[in-house]
Amino acid sequence: MMTDPIFYATAIPAVILVGLSKGGFGGAMALLGVPLMALTISPVQAVAILLPILIVMDIVSLWSWRSHWDRKTLVIMLPGALLGIAIGWFTAAWVTVPMIKLIVGAVALWFVWRYVSQNLISSRSGDQPVARAHQPARGAFWGTLSGFTSFVSHAGGPPYQIYALPLRQDPKTYTGTSVRFFAIINAIKLVPYFALGQFDTTNLSTSLVLAPLAPVATLGGVYIVRRMKPDIFYPFMYVMVLLAALKLIWDGAVHLMA
Repeated sequence: MMTDPIFYATAIPAVILVGLSKGGFGGAMALLGVPLMALTISPVQAVAILLPILIVMDIVSLWSWRSHWDRKTLVIMLPGALLGIAIGWFTAAWVTVPMIKLIVGAVALWFVWRYVSQNLISSRSGDQPVARAHQPARGAFWGTLSGFTSFVSHAGGPPYQIYALPLRQDPKTYTGTSVRFFAIINAIKLVPYFALGQFDTTNLSTSLVLAPLAPVATLGGVYIVRRMKPDIFYPFMYVMVLLAALKLIWDGAVHLMA
């Protein structure tokens, strides 16, 4: 088990932020988990410690949002996500994580810019934003990218949001669906992470020490999201995507320049 108090000074806020995101916020808060912990340990070890905690958060989120989800979104996106995890597993020795972060961040930034520009046009014309219908090919692509980036760096949120947010589902339906999507992804990721030797006694015991924070933080996120109206929820989520995009671009650029 990790005993360095400086490590826990970064790990505890990281777990709380990730838990709030798991409760329904998503976006930038979830992406801050690994970088915060990586201030005191290696990013690889941070990912390994965080994954079992994510499983605990997923269990709490699944129970909290058990009555709200959209089956069609999962049917469209999950097969691609499984393919993305497999790609991440087989390319683990060669993939350049900073480049992946930079690309995903740039795409997410374009996505937010497109949302803002469309809303400016709609507000000038007096039209209301229109929900996009499901597009299986599009959903499969973003599902694959979400599975891949989730495997390599726990950054599967932005690709998922790029497909799911324009559907403009009820906030509870959107949240419950995303919770199921990432719960399945995280459960499947356990197999390749074990195969790659990421779960040793030190990492697992440290995860166990931090795990009690997981349900408290997750339920806090659930409490807030349940009380948000759609006209507040969706702009807030796009702000979260924007922050996530900027964080990914920053991380990718810093590492590539180094």
